[in-house]
Amino acid sequence: MPKLIFVNLPVADLPASIAFYKAVGAEQNLNFSDHTAACMVLSETIFVMLLTHEKYRQFTSKEIPDARASAQVLLCVSEESREAVDGQVAKATAAGGTADPTPLQDYGFMYGRSYEDPDGHIWEVMWMDPAAAAGGPPAA
Repeated sequence: MPKLIFVNLPVADLPASIAFYKAVGAEQNLNFSDHTAACMVLSETIFVMLLTHEKYRQFTSKEIPDARASAQVLLCVSEESREAVDGQVAKATAAGGTADPTPLQDYGFMYGRSYEDPDGHIWEVMWMDPAAAAGGPPAA
């Protein structure tokens, strides 16, 4: 079985966050969702757990930062083409997200943009030429 990743995100408005993630292409797994949490499936191996602040506090005693004011992580997912990167950012923007809170990256062999969800969590979306990916990073 491949390794799976579950990204746990605190959200202020669970129904609004569910709607946003559906709009950018995630599917909700109702088997792992209730009034305090929603499991959003991005791929066969990537899941985003949207947790109300009350639910999130059950996992940590640390303060929940305001993701609009500070950034603890930058989440990055790949797409199959440059056009798909632009399309993902367009979907996020149309659903109420903010486009390009981080600098656009265009290195020819690699292209990346980003968006913020309604809670301020930053998602980077990138494409890399398969031949460049197989060859590893370019020499400095």
